[in-house]
Amino acid sequence: MPADLPVLQSATLPSDAVEVGRIGEAWGIKGWFKIVPYSANPEALLSGGSWYLLPSEKGAKSFFSGTVLLTVKQAREHSDSVVATAEEILDRNGAEALRGARIFIARASFPKAAEDEYYWVDLLGLNVVNREGVELGQVKDLLATGPQTTLVLSQEVDGKPVERMIPFVSAFVDKVDVAGRQITVDWQLDY
Repeated sequence: MPADLPVLQSATLPSDAVEVGRIGEAWGIKGWFKIVPYSANPEALLSGGSWYLLPSEKGAKSFFSGTVLLTVKQAREHSDSVVATAEEILDRNGAEALRGARIFIARASFPKAAEDEYYWVDLLGLNVVNREGVELGQVKDLLATGPQTTLVLSQEVDGKPVERMIPFVSAFVDKVDVAGRQITVDWQLDY
């Protein structure tokens, strides 16, 4: 391995790991790099600590294989992205070598969400029922649709897949019970 490549420690991906972004291009000459976050609010990335990296699934091959650990020294928002520096990255060449790497963070290390706020990853897979107890489907995705987020539900009806969309706003969402794996909404099957 060339001397200018970072030395990264092998690691085991935590069972609660969530993919939160990927490493973009180098930023400056002192080992900083840009991050492409998968969330409009990159709190988990900014909380620092340890990031688990996996090689890019597309594009150029990474110089490492398997899961490696990156010790974040500092991460901060910059324009429309996040920039960071890590203990293992000494210069621009080291930062460029990580380009495309996928970033995972243990869900347990995410900052605590405020009351009535939820991480999208915690909503995926929850069952959605209306006030009458009628099952409307499971959350398979969330969409940021301008001023609001929309739940995308999936359900099988008479052997056929049905997709339903419900705005994730207090006017329609009565209760979110992450522990109980259920969301109760004011919504009907025929909406």
